[in-house]
Amino acid sequence: MMKNAPSEKDAWWEGFQRLLDEQIDFPDEYLFKFIVPADGLPALKKIFGRHPVTVRASSKGRYLSVTAKMQMHSSDEIIALYQAAAKVDKVMML
Repeated sequence: MMKNAPSEKDAWWEGFQRLLDEQIDFPDEYLFKFIVPADGLPALKKIFGRHPVTVRASSKGRYLSVTAKMQMHSSDEIIALYQAAAKVDKVMML
């Protein structure tokens, strides 16, 4: 789980991208999972555009689990989406 995302220029992203390229034959469907405070849902959904997302509330409703499956064509697309999501306040990427 990635609670505090590395900065966009961090070497972590390079390593993550290498793993994606080694393990995924593009194009392929990729599963994104996030946890976000309820008030952060609109910003996170905006990143996915018209792609459907599944949202589940925590037991007290303060946090939401957000899942999306998207057809991705490269590791660059995946990284870009994660970096956009990292800008949403208090998002946790799983």
